[in-house]
Amino acid sequence: MRLTLLAVGRLRGGPLQALLDDYGKRLGGGPLGPLTVKEVEERRALPAPALKAREGKLLLKALPKHARLIALDEGGRSLDSRGFAALLGRWHEEGVAETAFAIGGADGLDEAIRQHANLTLSLGALTWPHMLVRLLLAEQLYRANAILQGHPYHRD
Repeated sequence: MRLTLLAVGRLRGGPLQALLDDYGKRLGGGPLGPLTVKEVEERRALPAPALKAREGKLLLKALPKHARLIALDEGGRSLDSRGFAALLGRWHEEGVAETAFAIGGADGLDEAIRQHANLTLSLGALTWPHMLVRLLLAEQLYRANAILQGHPYHRD
């Protein structure tokens, strides 16, 4: 199953980019992967509600056709790593060819994204910088792949 990370904003080099690239390369084998990152950005200075709506439109435009969509949002469903792996494994077994993950900007995701999503997922009750969420998600995708393969990376 191909994985696409849809994200608002540009991650420009540095240690976060290096780690994201590393996890992306590790996802080359197994039922999950490869990982593609598509970044969208609205450069106009818009009021927060208009900016959020515009970012939502850009994310939906970047969404691969027929992909299942998981929206990352603090109000979403909370899964542990095994539950996350089980969900993705089930989708893989159902023949889902591509799953996309939407990460909003500083003001979060537009309601249109949440309504379009097959699942709204929370990475926990803490607030995370949206650039760091990319890395957290990439690690959990790698971990889910390891769980599905019975690899010892994940330990209970």
